[in-house]
Amino acid sequence: MKIKRLAVIGVGLIGGSLARALRQAGAVGEIIGCGRGRENLEKALELGVIDKWTHDIGEAVEGADMIFLGIPLGAMEAAFAQMKDHLADNAVITDGGSTKASVVAAASAVFGEAPANFVPGHPIAGTERNGVEASFADLYKQRRVIITPLEQTDPDAINRVRAMWQACGAQVTEMSVSHHDEVLAATSHLPHMLAFGLVDTLSRMKENDEIFRYAAGGFRDFTRIASSNPVMWRDVCVANGAALSKMLAAFAAEMSDLAETISRGDGEHLLEIFERAKAARDRFVDGVDN
Repeated sequence: MKIKRLAVIGVGLIGGSLARALRQAGAVGEIIGCGRGRENLEKALELGVIDKWTHDIGEAVEGADMIFLGIPLGAMEAAFAQMKDHLADNAVITDGGSTKASVVAAASAVFGEAPANFVPGHPIAGTERNGVEASFADLYKQRRVIITPLEQTDPDAINRVRAMWQACGAQVTEMSVSHHDEVLAATSHLPHMLAFGLVDTLSRMKENDEIFRYAAGGFRDFTRIASSNPVMWRDVCVANGAALSKMLAAFAAEMSDLAETISRGDGEHLLEIFERAKAARDRFVDGVDN
């Protein structure tokens, strides 16, 4: 089903790429962009990502049959409040937030409970770059999008959100809100914390200029995501604190064991750890990508 009017709240990498992908697929009519930054919105209009823009969320969602929230988690509740009295009868709301329990809680705080036309979602795609100029139509091709419908979610709304992402070339799967947040704490949120933590630790060392001067490709690859939006990742940590703290504690225990193994020169145990890790990555990560 073609989207007649799409309202994108937050025209950055995620929202902008969605708009571009749907436009390229011929799956959308009019696209309204909304955000706080005038320069970014004018650039989105210039690039043809959107057809109109406004700073007012209520105005942006007027007459929209699909609304996408591509904003930081901490801004979700205010966005729901501003759109509440302006929604069309056929409007479906979805989002791209990296945690789902906090977004559902934000919707419930405004609407009493998460409305039937709200389909929580999370595209597992992105880069470390921000803003509409970083967006591109192929971002979601062959990437996974997780939707986490609730018991009261309208099946038609689920189907419309699923069709939207499939039009972008994505593979859509469903899981519960709690399971999503546990899985993403391990596979997305923890790696970002490791990258942020490593770069911050090294930057505060006395010899940091020399350390970064001699950083090779492996360091750059591992720490690339430390260039991600700090506000967004602060909100992720706050929103998914319980699951993420558990994963960080497990990782800290693993690092303590590794440090002790190195300290006592136990080569056999080191080899056991490295071979187990290599086998797991080769089997699961590369297998998923192929």
